[in-house]
Amino acid sequence: MSGNFEKLNIHLKKAAAFTSVLNLIDYDGQVNAPAESDENMSKVTGIIAGEYHDIFTKKEFTHLLDKCVKDAKKGKLTAVERCIVKEAVRKNRELMPIPADEYKEFSELTARSVNVWAQARKNKSFDEFAPELEKIVDIKKKFASYIKKSSKEKYKGRNEYDVLLSSFERDFMSEELDDIFEQVKTAVIPLVKNVKETDCSFLKLEKEDIPALREFCSYIADYIGFNNRRGTIGESEHPFTINMHNHDVRITNSFNADNILEPIFSIIHEGGHALYEQGISDTLTLTVLGEGTSMGMHEGQSRFYENMIGRNECFWKPLYARLTDTFSDKLKDVSFEKFMDAVNAVTPGPIRIAADELTYPLHIIIRYELEKLLFSGKIDVKDLPSEWNKRYEKYLGIKPENDAQGVLQDIHWSMGEFGYFPSYLIGSAVSAQIYSHLADIMPVEKYMKDGNLSDITSYLRENIYRYGKMYGTNQLLKKMMGEEFNIRYYIDYLTKKWG
Repeated sequence: MSGNFEKLNIHLKKAAAFTSVLNLIDYDGQVNAPAESDENMSKVTGIIAGEYHDIFTKKEFTHLLDKCVKDAKKGKLTAVERCIVKEAVRKNRELMPIPADEYKEFSELTARSVNVWAQARKNKSFDEFAPELEKIVDIKKKFASYIKKSSKEKYKGRNEYDVLLSSFERDFMSEELDDIFEQVKTAVIPLVKNVKETDCSFLKLEKEDIPALREFCSYIADYIGFNNRRGTIGESEHPFTINMHNHDVRITNSFNADNILEPIFSIIHEGGHALYEQGISDTLTLTVLGEGTSMGMHEGQSRFYENMIGRNECFWKPLYARLTDTFSDKLKDVSFEKFMDAVNAVTPGPIRIAADELTYPLHIIIRYELEKLLFSGKIDVKDLPSEWNKRYEKYLGIKPENDAQGVLQDIHWSMGEFGYFPSYLIGSAVSAQIYSHLADIMPVEKYMKDGNLSDITSYLRENIYRYGKMYGTNQLLKKMMGEEFNIRYYIDYLTKKWG
């Protein structure tokens, strides 16, 4: 460790501490905080976010960073230190163009907006949320413009939406995504039209089922490897995963669902995220590298457990008896085959997180198309509900009954997370690519039948999780299987399963 890096690291440790505090406030706001706390807590969030911004933008930090970049070129830093410096440079360039007061204002705004969104969703009224969303969009447009102007070479030939995408995906810009998503759309839409209807009515979730379902979901989280000594399971309006560090990773679930499978697959999905965060090396936690490398790779882990593992009949063979014992009134006369038909049923519906595996990518493509239109100025915030409904009719043949089923269903925009949604489709594709690789090198289905997922998780921990943000998505895939991201694995998987 060079003297310059040691000094830089003092600032970075402070930034990591602020990140943990902001995440803790975020978690508390969605899970534990009283209804009227958001106004004052948003001010607290703004102050802490302002301090975080100050760390990465002050002259002393930038001066030290320049020295560390030179030290890295001279070979004075370790591999981990070089990666930390590289990520710190990215943070510096992302935050420097944004005025401190505007960054603080935006942090306060999104801290408040989550609760405004939740209430609007409860009331099924987009009009209640639209004024907040307009403010968020206006500020995000400004931020993207600032960053694009300050990094002209990086974003040459790109648009403001590409700037937003780069916060979540460094390996994919809109030009690449347009091509990838068009291939998926071309493959999926005909498959959806040809599927047969499956009876899933026997899985209907009643209010009295929730205590038993909550207990079963907790068991499933433990079963796939979630370490409850280093994590907790809470409940929130929208399921999510958040980490303070690799020894405190919190996931939530929601039981506001139509059938018992929705919360089960939500906990498997969030459990996949948590396994990634809990698997990050102790050396990297509480540094700028102490999180997943991209949201695409992160969603790749959650979708891997949710779909590649969770929807495989081999996964359910050792579990079905326990599930039927838990819900004997629903499942006592249901064969394993009928249950698996329901697990893999394709039923076009309005809700993304309840979507089946085949229609899911269309939900993402709709959001991606709307975000692009919004940030190119081709539509305004007020147009979102009607544009949303048009695309659901066009791609899925359905129309949401109300705004809660439609444009208000996701929390992401209330948090300012424009550019996140494409990561879900990238993640689905990554999960298929990883599964194909694992099936070539180990008896994956045998492990599932034996109720033993530890070897699978250990391999992913060794080849993906432990590295945090040291390597990008394409680098990790190339390092693990000798090939970068390839959408064909996903398309072939869907075609084989439903073609």
